[in-house]
Amino acid sequence: LSLFPGGLDCSISFVSHVLGKVCIHGRQKEILGVLVPQLTELTKSDLIWQRICWRLLECVPDRWMEAVVLGFVQRAPGADVLSRLLGNLVVKNKKAQFVVTQKMLLLQYGHTTVVLQNLLGYLSLDSLRRALLLTVLQELLETWSSSSAVKHSPPEQQLYISKAILICLSHLKEPEIESCRQELLTSMMEGVKCHLDSSLPQLRRLGMVVAESISSKINTQGPVLSFEYEDDDETRELKSLLVQTPPLCVVPSLPDDDRSEKADAAEPLAPESNKESQTAAPVVPDEESDAELDSDDDLVPYDMSEDKELKVKAPVYIRDCIEVLTGAEDVDRWEATVKALESLVRRNPAATREVSVELAKILLHLEEKTCIEGFVELRQRAQVAVLTTDPIPVSKYLTSQFYSLNYSLRQRMDILDVLVLAAQELSCPRIHGKTKHSGAQKPRVQLLPGSDSSKDWRTIVDERIKSKTRRFATGQCHVELPSGPNEFNSVAGHFFFPLIQHFDRPLTTFDLLGEDHLVLGRLVHTLAVLMYLAVNTVAVTAMGKALLEFVWTLRFHTDSYVRQGLLSCVSSLLLSVPAQLLLTDMAEELLETQSWLGDVVEKDPNGDCRRLALQNLLLMENLKKKLEAVPS
Repeated sequence: LSLFPGGLDCSISFVSHVLGKVCIHGRQKEILGVLVPQLTELTKSDLIWQRICWRLLECVPDRWMEAVVLGFVQRAPGADVLSRLLGNLVVKNKKAQFVVTQKMLLLQYGHTTVVLQNLLGYLSLDSLRRALLLTVLQELLETWSSSSAVKHSPPEQQLYISKAILICLSHLKEPEIESCRQELLTSMMEGVKCHLDSSLPQLRRLGMVVAESISSKINTQGPVLSFEYEDDDETRELKSLLVQTPPLCVVPSLPDDDRSEKADAAEPLAPESNKESQTAAPVVPDEESDAELDSDDDLVPYDMSEDKELKVKAPVYIRDCIEVLTGAEDVDRWEATVKALESLVRRNPAATREVSVELAKILLHLEEKTCIEGFVELRQRAQVAVLTTDPIPVSKYLTSQFYSLNYSLRQRMDILDVLVLAAQELSCPRIHGKTKHSGAQKPRVQLLPGSDSSKDWRTIVDERIKSKTRRFATGQCHVELPSGPNEFNSVAGHFFFPLIQHFDRPLTTFDLLGEDHLVLGRLVHTLAVLMYLAVNTVAVTAMGKALLEFVWTLRFHTDSYVRQGLLSCVSSLLLSVPAQLLLTDMAEELLETQSWLGDVVEKDPNGDCRRLALQNLLLMENLKKKLEAVPS
């Protein structure tokens, strides 16, 4: 491309064929890494080189066009440079149009945000290509608002499509927005519903951000959509894409005279306002002066520095707590009861067992009457305390209420959270009736004055020898970890089996296999935790069989959060049930599960699901190796 005979026509189709052949054979990076910078520099001010570059790309055969166009889009330093290099190639060549408007936007999602900005900016820089920009936006919105796409595509692709939509919106002009306002509104309403129905917080947040952006574009004068969500780096990046910053080369610079004139015009504003405020301040009407004389500003305030806040005494009996929580007379006493209830329940286990189910019912329906800091946590801790104090009747009540009518989804998920927290507490060893705290260090020997006769003599002698012995180097003292019976052993079945029984029975206001898949996902994760905590319990084998059947029923669920929970159930089962029992009692089920896990690793669109399935396959392989290593 360096020399052309003056005044003679020449063809560069051979060069185009060479370029396409090299790119399709995997040498795209090497050739375009040299060619694109050279063409960028040559086409900056020479229109002849621009036409040569356009002709070079137009003559590339269709079978190699994708590799060439993709390389140019990825290596162009900006949208204006890409426009100079490609020209209207997407308008003239159908293959290039398919790659730019379909494949790179809807079928692939690995390109960077800068590549997306260059690509869509290229479509917006020419009047012939802007029609393609509107078409691309409509197809992106159609995919974004499709419930099937939201369920079956990975979150990374959803994020990629959301970025592309916001970049397209940033390039739209007011007449174009007006022409497709109704389509934007329809897509926004359908898409935000699909995303808010998702169980994944990332997808729900994506739907909120994109819906807010579309609303701000189509309702410039009126009210816009506004959601409450936590801002993070991802949301801030998405919002920044809606603001189109033009490239530095096309930003018009003002002449020095214009700048000085505008600066002079802008400077007097502040002094004038200051003068007005200075001249207006001393002028006080007679009516205002009279009002000032009649004001209460000259009254001396009372000295309240020594005043003390009256503290309401909390009840000391469990039944008194029930009366306060169910009554509505004394709000201060109600607040004190909520704060003290957990400790009162743990100090009085016998009294709690007498009214445990009634207290659990009150706490399940308890609503916040005053603004108490951490009310939800206080109520949850009290529920856990009641459940751990009297596990069997309270767990029967809570698990039965999970499938009952007239409960909100929030209450049902609260039941699951309380069951998990209580199971964790019961499965931990206790010391003298108290749950062990990992951070507490207990002394090995505690010497109490006046009780020498009751001590073990060997302990006293050992302590005296230690105190009199001088050591130059000692190893780390071995502190014996506290141990005790697993209290979850006898109640694991009461927590687990009622939850797994009625999941497929829809109620009037509750359908786990239908629209309430968020609660189903929480239920599946809860069962996984309960299975994991049931290790070494008597009921672990029966729980494992029931859980494996449950997983097999829901293995093709469309919600990725539910599938993640099912795979976590398989992990808990493999870790909790003894390996010998797995192979003797569940051999056929495990073979079918292994085949399903292989399909998940290869075909599941969600990356977390693929990772969990791979971990389960490795667990199965390790269990098989351990059993083979054990001598028969």
